[in-house]
Amino acid sequence: MYAVIKTGGKQYKVHEEQILKVEKLDGTEGSEIEFDNILMYSDGETITLGAPKIETASVKAHILDQARDRKQLVFKYKRRKGYRKMRGHRQHYTEIKIDSITV
Repeated sequence: MYAVIKTGGKQYKVHEEQILKVEKLDGTEGSEIEFDNILMYSDGETITLGAPKIETASVKAHILDQARDRKQLVFKYKRRKGYRKMRGHRQHYTEIKIDSITV
């Protein structure tokens, strides 16, 4: 059994007991969250597609961690001009564990 959810402008294929990193969500560690933007659901035999989402489906999860990802370096360079610029960026993320998928 799996579902495709949409959060943070991205789509994720999730199943129960899965741990994944998503864009930062509001909440504290240990709090419950519910995703209601379910695009697709499969129980192993049949596949249900939403148009654009399935109204009766929901995915429940809880937050494991609120943190920042590894630093991504942004380096700009123009050859023969002496122009170099180095910047770094650390993205906030939320680590969640999927508890249940209900339809």
